[in-house]
Amino acid sequence: MQLEADGWLTSVRRLASPNADERPPGTSIDLLVIHCISLPPERYGGPWIDALFTNTLDCDAHPYFEGLRGLRVSSHLLLRRDGSLTQYVALHRRAWHAGVSVWEGRERCNDYSIGIELEGDEQTPYTVRQYRRLASLTRVLTRAYPAITPARIVGHSDIAPDRKTDPGPSFNWERYRRSLHQLGA
Repeated sequence: MQLEADGWLTSVRRLASPNADERPPGTSIDLLVIHCISLPPERYGGPWIDALFTNTLDCDAHPYFEGLRGLRVSSHLLLRRDGSLTQYVALHRRAWHAGVSVWEGRERCNDYSIGIELEGDEQTPYTVRQYRRLASLTRVLTRAYPAITPARIVGHSDIAPDRKTDPGPSFNWERYRRSLHQLGA
């Protein structure tokens, strides 16, 4: 997996989301935000996350989806439980993943971050394949964006603590950081 000049990764499924725009001029990408998502909650697989990020979600297909009606969100990447990746937004563009957020006193984290959604929920352990793929993906990203240091890899809960708790207690930060170290990231 490599980053192409157009901001897309090689060897990754691409599905462009309309929920993105240009970053502010002169913005340096220096934060990596890890999230989790499952649609409906605690269910994995299926077309629902793709549909949410491409504004094609049938909100009548499940009662939970009613609360998502009209929502316009995206992420740069989704890492499924089997380790497969989908990219929705070119990395040099702003994905709409963080919402109202702040890191180290700097607001609007979407402006300067890359968002990765892990398919999962806050109670179910993530898979070995997810940790391995996340570590290799992080290595690619930190090489392309050296301002993303280990201290600048955070959870959604770190940048929006009053409203978000993901990736949650089921995400093993120690295991993830150990995988990064083993890869030399």
